[in-house]
Amino acid sequence: MGALTWAVAAVVSDDTGRVLLCQQGRGERRYALPGGRLRPAESPVRAALRDTRAETGWEIELVDLVGVYHLTGPTGQTPAGRAGPLPDVLVHVFRARAADVRPTTDPLPGCRLSWHAPAALPEAVTPLTRAAVTDATAGRSGVLRDVPWVPVACAPLPAARPAEEGRPATDQDGRPETGQDERPGPGQPPGQRGEPADPSLHP
Repeated sequence: MGALTWAVAAVVSDDTGRVLLCQQGRGERRYALPGGRLRPAESPVRAALRDTRAETGWEIELVDLVGVYHLTGPTGQTPAGRAGPLPDVLVHVFRARAADVRPTTDPLPGCRLSWHAPAALPEAVTPLTRAAVTDATAGRSGVLRDVPWVPVACAPLPAARPAEEGRPATDQDGRPETGQDERPGPGQPPGQRGEPADPSLHP
């Protein structure tokens, strides 16, 4: 077992039964449930409310705990782009509903939100998302499930524009080219930049 990381996710439903998903980052990234890592001394309930609001802009009401999901990776293998093995991740997944008819704040940059019928999820969803939505919509609670972590081939970042005299190079969106994704990591509030988001830690 590697380093243990605790995370949360929410299966947020609207009045029609659709679930809220976030497509993270640029390019054709996979869809995932809103959520992120717990902060030190933070309860899973508080983290789920905070992370969902910060990531999506939606205030939610937690209904109950769907279950605890253990993200497992291939033993002894280090995914491309990582310096070491994947962390051991335990995710508390909550069943939730949207508290309002519209979000109260803007979502984090890089989180493309969309509502989906549980029976018609996008093909490109994380394994945890598919398992948790299936369990939540079936009315299950107290689920304990191992979910394999499946690496995704991320689309390459756009080529940098050449630097002009006295100006830094920029990407296709006009942002300074830094060589890394400057999106907040999972569980980071807006305005705080850190290491690039780790897909193994995002539900």
